Amino acid sequence: MQISKLSLVTVMVLGLSGSVCAADTLADAFKNGKVNGELKAWYWDKTQDGTPQHNENITNFAVELGYVTDSFYGFRMGVTFQGDATPFAEENAKAMYIDEEDASGSVLSEAYLGYKIDKTDIKVGRQYINTPLVSGNYARIFKESFEGVTVVNTDLPQTTIMAGYIDKFQGRTSNISGNGAGDAPLFAKKMIIGGMGAKSYAFEDAYTLAVINKSISNLTLTAQYAVATDVASSPTSSAIVDDIDMYYTESNYVIPMNGFKLGFDASYRGSKTGSKLDSLNYEGNMLGGRISISELAGFGASIAYTTVSNDDALIVGMGNGGDTYTSMLIRGPFYYTCLAGMDAYKFELTYDFSKAGIAGLKGVFQYVDANQNTPALLAGSTAAKTHADFTGYAGGLTYAVPAIKGLTTQLIYATAEKEATSATNVVTKTDTDELWFKANYKF
Repeated sequence: MQISKLSLVTVMVLGLSGSVCAADTLADAFKNGKVNGELKAWYWDKTQDGTPQHNENITNFAVELGYVTDSFYGFRMGVTFQGDATPFAEENAKAMYIDEEDASGSVLSEAYLGYKIDKTDIKVGRQYINTPLVSGNYARIFKESFEGVTVVNTDLPQTTIMAGYIDKFQGRTSNISGNGAGDAPLFAKKMIIGGMGAKSYAFEDAYTLAVINKSISNLTLTAQYAVATDVASSPTSSAIVDDIDMYYTESNYVIPMNGFKLGFDASYRGSKTGSKLDSLNYEGNMLGGRISISELAGFGASIAYTTVSNDDALIVGMGNGGDTYTSMLIRGPFYYTCLAGMDAYKFELTYDFSKAGIAGLKGVFQYVDANQNTPALLAGSTAAKTHADFTGYAGGLTYAVPAIKGLTTQLIYATAEKEATSATNVVTKTDTDELWFKANYKF
């Protein structure tokens, strides 16, 4: 990783030339380091028509342990370990959750050297990244992670600039990157391309640049560009490779009112593939809008809309952490929102039960409706066409237990109905019902 090595040398030279140390000695930097962690116990149950497993459940017991040294001449070191066990999983359950939760073992998800000088922070190595176009998904038992270099600068007033380089990726399970089934994920030169399926694709490296500006009162402007080079056309073959470019812009405007807030959000997402990947039909564009009201006697509500170009599907980003305004709890943005020709609507209602005297309890309800108004071209075909409609409901309760600091429980239920019409006008209906229960203790 030549860029990582170069960056490491750079931060070492900068550090030795003029940074002020927080710890007096290297030994003190380790002694004064901070430990954090999380214990997880999750239960999932899923019923899906038309699958060999039909109805299965899986239970995960996991731990996440992190440690960051104190600063020494501006340097710090951080590591994060993830481990998981699925002691009660049956074979059918493992097959149903092979890409999501069937992962027993451990992985060192973060191992980085950080350096901070003035308003610039540099991290080299394995690390969690959370940006609109490059982001790990934390809704599964193993958090996704990246290996590379990130630089964050806040010298400009009310402005954050982030640049990044990536050369490896760690997914949710070993099956994601083709390293067998049922094991903890590994870092590999294969990465999830959000919207192109559950499996990861071989790539050479990736770059990104993002800017966030809050110069105008109550307005946040965000823009990001990312490119993944030499991406394989298939998760199982690297015979054909080319670059994928991704684009993102968003504006978020909040108007404080007497007793509540109004929010107006607008976003654009786009993806473009090199000519060798044209047959995949992933040169899509998405426009999104959302109007919301919040902090109204504990209530919040929003209505959102997204639309995708007719002929091509959208790549949301690198990793599974990207999102859209019309995604639904559990299934996220990839189930329907970024398909070609898709118009999607979502209504959401939230309530903070502390306003009713139940401290720590929050609830959410969602309704989504999506329709492919214009049939989308099948990958690699200029004649065959398909059409799909989606309807879904989801509800969730999250309880931060006041008596036990750090303990949070969450219950989520979602149901979705898909009606798909094939190129030969064969109609298929699929109903999916899912229940999640999560208990997390952070320390």
